[in-house]
Amino acid sequence: MFDVYQCIWHDHDVRLVALAALICVVAAAATVLFLRQARDAGDGARTRWLVASGAVSGFAVWATHFTAMMGYDPGVVIGYAIVPSILSLAVAIGATTLGFAIALHVRSLWARILGGMITGAGVAAMHYLGMHALQMGADFRWSAGMVAASVLLAILPAPVALSLAIDGRGRASGMAAAALIVLGVLVLHFTGMAGLTLLPHPGELPEDLLLSSPQMGLAVAIVALGLLALSIMAVLSHTRLRAAVDASEREFKILVEGITDCAIYMLSSDGHVASWNAGAQRLKGYTRDEAMGLELATFYSPEDRAAGVPERGIETARREGKFKAEGWRYRKDGSRFWAHVTIESVYDETGAFHGFAKITRDMTLFKEHQSNLDAALSNMHQGLCLFGPDERLILSNDRVGTIFGVTHAECPPGTLFSDVFRIALGKHLGDACTPEIVREAVDRHRAIITGGDGGTVIVPFSPEITLSVTHRPTAEGGWVTTFDDITERRQAQQRIEHMALHDALTGLPNRANYTERLDVALAAAGRTDTHVAVIGIDLDRFKEVNDLHGHAAGDAVLRLLAERLTDMLEDSEVVARFGGDEFAAFKPFADQADVTDFVSRLETCLTIPAVIDDLTVHLGASLGIALFPADGRTREQVVNNADLAMYRAKTTVGRHICYYEPGMDEAARVRRTIANDLREAIARDELSLVYQIQKTVPTEEAVGFEALLRWQHPRDGWISPAHFIPIAEESGEIIRLGEWVLRRACAEAARWPQPLRVAVNLSPVQLMHVDLVQVVTSALLESGLPAHRLELEVTETAFIADKARALHVLRQIKELGVSIAIDDFGTGYSSLDTLNSFPFDKIKIDRSFLLNSDTNHQARAIIRAVLALGHSLDVPVLAEGLETDAQLRLLRDEGCDEAQGFLWGRPMPLPEPVPE
Repeated sequence: MFDVYQCIWHDHDVRLVALAALICVVAAAATVLFLRQARDAGDGARTRWLVASGAVSGFAVWATHFTAMMGYDPGVVIGYAIVPSILSLAVAIGATTLGFAIALHVRSLWARILGGMITGAGVAAMHYLGMHALQMGADFRWSAGMVAASVLLAILPAPVALSLAIDGRGRASGMAAAALIVLGVLVLHFTGMAGLTLLPHPGELPEDLLLSSPQMGLAVAIVALGLLALSIMAVLSHTRLRAAVDASEREFKILVEGITDCAIYMLSSDGHVASWNAGAQRLKGYTRDEAMGLELATFYSPEDRAAGVPERGIETARREGKFKAEGWRYRKDGSRFWAHVTIESVYDETGAFHGFAKITRDMTLFKEHQSNLDAALSNMHQGLCLFGPDERLILSNDRVGTIFGVTHAECPPGTLFSDVFRIALGKHLGDACTPEIVREAVDRHRAIITGGDGGTVIVPFSPEITLSVTHRPTAEGGWVTTFDDITERRQAQQRIEHMALHDALTGLPNRANYTERLDVALAAAGRTDTHVAVIGIDLDRFKEVNDLHGHAAGDAVLRLLAERLTDMLEDSEVVARFGGDEFAAFKPFADQADVTDFVSRLETCLTIPAVIDDLTVHLGASLGIALFPADGRTREQVVNNADLAMYRAKTTVGRHICYYEPGMDEAARVRRTIANDLREAIARDELSLVYQIQKTVPTEEAVGFEALLRWQHPRDGWISPAHFIPIAEESGEIIRLGEWVLRRACAEAARWPQPLRVAVNLSPVQLMHVDLVQVVTSALLESGLPAHRLELEVTETAFIADKARALHVLRQIKELGVSIAIDDFGTGYSSLDTLNSFPFDKIKIDRSFLLNSDTNHQARAIIRAVLALGHSLDVPVLAEGLETDAQLRLLRDEGCDEAQGFLWGRPMPLPEPVPE
C-alpha cells in the first residue's frame, strides 16, 4: 500500500493524475447512462447504443490511462510507441463492447459476472499493453504480486458495477456503479504502476516513438472530456426525448385501450391482425390472444370474402393511403353488425411502410335510425329539405325530386339554397327562367326564413302545380323547408268555393254571390255617381216543362239558357240563378241605352226556343227592372222594387218587361211585409190556438176539437188565417208555424181533463218537408199525448206535387198510431183516386156543401154521395160548417157520423169542459 502511495505522490504529476481521475469519473457516469439506454432501447436501437457505450467507455478508460501515464515521471526520458498505444485503445473498446454485449444479451447473474470479468480483464489488458508501449532508457522489473493484485482489483468491481448499471433504475444505483468503475480503473493503474521497477541503462529511444509531454496528456484529456461531455449530453437529451415519447405512447396506449365503442387495431402489411384493443374485443368477441394473427377477411361474410372485398380494401388503402366503407361485419359468435370501417396506411418518420391502422365503429343503431328516417322521409307526402347555416343543402327526400322533377345527382347535398331554386324553376320554366326570376323567388323566401319564426307561402309553381312552401328555422342556424303539393286540395277548395257561390245546375252565380257582387257595384256607383239596373227574372211556363217532360228535361233547358246568358254577357254584367225558375241580373250603366240593350239581349236569350234532343220548348220570361239610386237607395230596396216590377209583368197580360213605378202593387208590398212579420211572430208571442168542438151527429157527444191558428198583429190587430196562411206557404215560413201549432196543440191536449181527440191541419208544404215524421214523433214524446188522440188533416192539394212521396210520409205517420183525415173532400182534382190511394181514418166534407144545402139540390146530392161512399168504405165522415138545425136534421137523416160548426160552438181559446 505504501508503494502505491509512493508511486502516486513521488512518481506522478499530481495535476495530470487529478485530470485522469476526472476523466475516469465522467467516463464512469457516461458508461452507466449508455448502458441504461442500451438496456431500454428496442432490438434495432439496442445494438447502436451498445456499440456507442463500448466505444465511449473504452476510449474514456484508455484516455484515463494515457493521461495518467503522461503524468508518470520516473526520472528518465520516456516515450510511447504508436502501434502498441493504438492497439491498447482497440483492446479497451473491444473488451468493453464484448463485456457489455454479454451482460445485456441475457438478463442473468452469470451473464453479469461473465460480462464484468471480460470488461475488467480487457481494461487490465489495455493497461499493461499500454505499459508495453512505454519506451525509456531503462529496463522494466514487474512485481508479480502487484501485477496480479492490480488485475484482480480491476476485475472484481466490474460484475457488480454492470449489475447495478443494467438492473438498477434509480440514481443511487447509477452512482454506485460509476464509483465501482472508477475504483477499478484507478486501482488497476496505480497498483500496477506501484509493482513496476525501472533499471536505467544508456541508449537512445527508437525513432517511431510518440513523444511524451505534459501538453500531450492535457490535449488527450481535453479531447476525452469533450467527447464524454457530448456523449452525456446526447444521452440526457435522448433520455428526455425517450421519456416524452414513452409518456406519449403510454397516454396513446391508455387512450386506445380505453376506447370500448370502437375497434382500433393494427394490421401487418399482408393484412393480419398485429394489435388489438378492448373496443375490438368487445365489438368482435375475440380476445387479444385469439385475434392476433387473424386475417382481415375473418370478419367478413363468405360472400364478401368470395368477392374479394377485404383484399380490395387493403389494396385501396395501400394505393391511396386511406379506405372507407360501410357494410355488414361478423363477430366471433356469427352475429353481425353494421360497421363503418376506415383503413389507413402507416409509415414511420423515414417513410418506411409498416402496415395499416384499422378503425371499426358499430353503426347498427345509427343505420336502423337512418333506415327509419329514410323510410319516414320517403313516405312523406311532403317534400323536405334541410339547409345548414351556410345555406347549403344537407338532406332532401325523394318527394322533392318527384315534385320538381329533379334527381339527387342534379341537386346533391351541398347545393346552395339559391341553386336549388334555380334548378327547380329551370325544370318548369325552361328558357323563361331568367336570373331575375330566380333572384326574386330566392329573396321572397329568404325574407320569410330570416323573419324569425319562418312562415308559409302559397306558390302557383306552374299552371298544373300549386305548392305550399313552409320554412322553419332550426336552433343551429339553418332551416327546414317543406314543399306540399296542394294542387288537388286547391282545386277542391276552388270547386267548393265555386259551388258555394254558384248554382250547381247552371254554374251561374247564386244568390249569395249575386248579392255580394251587387253590393260592390252599388258601392262603386255611389262613389262615381253612376247607376245600376237591377233586374228580376221569372221564367214563364217552366213548371209545365217539368210536369209534361220531367225534371231531366227541365234541367237541360235551364243549362241551355245559362249557356246562352253567359255567352251574351259583357263586362260588368251579371246574371244569377236563385233556384227553380227564378233568375236575377244587374248592370252598371251611365246611359239608359245601355240598359235597353242589356234587357233586349236578356229577352232574346230567354225567348228563343230551346231544342233538347227531339224536344222543342217555347219559354218566355217576365222581367222587372229597378234602377239605383232612383228606385232605391239600398240593395234591399232596389231588389224588392225589381221583384215588384217583375210580379206586375207576370200578372199583366201582354207585358213581359216592366220597369218599377212608385206606388205600384201595394198589395204585393203588404204581402211581403206580412211575410217578414210572420218570421218574428213566434218569438214575439203573437200566435195562439183556438179550438172548435167536434161531436157525433146522432148523440151530440163530444169526440174532439180542431186546433185553429190565430195571429194578433201588434199593428194590424187580428189577421185572418185565410190571409196569412197562403203568404206563409209562399215564403216557406209555414214550416216553422206548422211545427209550432203541432207542438202547442199536443201539449195543451195532454192537459185536458177528458181524453178527447185533437185535430191539427197539415199544409202541403209541411207534408213535403223531410223532417215531418221526426217532428210529429218529437211532439208526441215531449207532450206525452197518446198517438191515437192526435188526428192530422191533409187536403187533396197536398198530393198534387209529389203524390208518391206524400203517401209515403203519411204511411210513416200512420204507423205511429196517428189518425189521418182527408180535409175539404170534394173540392180537389181527383177525390176518389185519393181515397183509393190511402186508407184514411176520416173524411171531412167541405163546409161549402153544407152551407149551400138549404138552397142547392146538387149540394145535398153531393153530401148524400159522400156519406154513402164513407159508409161503403167503412170510413167515418165529418161535416164542416154546421150552423142551423135544418142542416143538423139533414145530417141525421143521411146518417152522418160527426160534425162541427157554429151551431155547437165557435172556436175558443181553451176547450170547454165536457160533462161526463
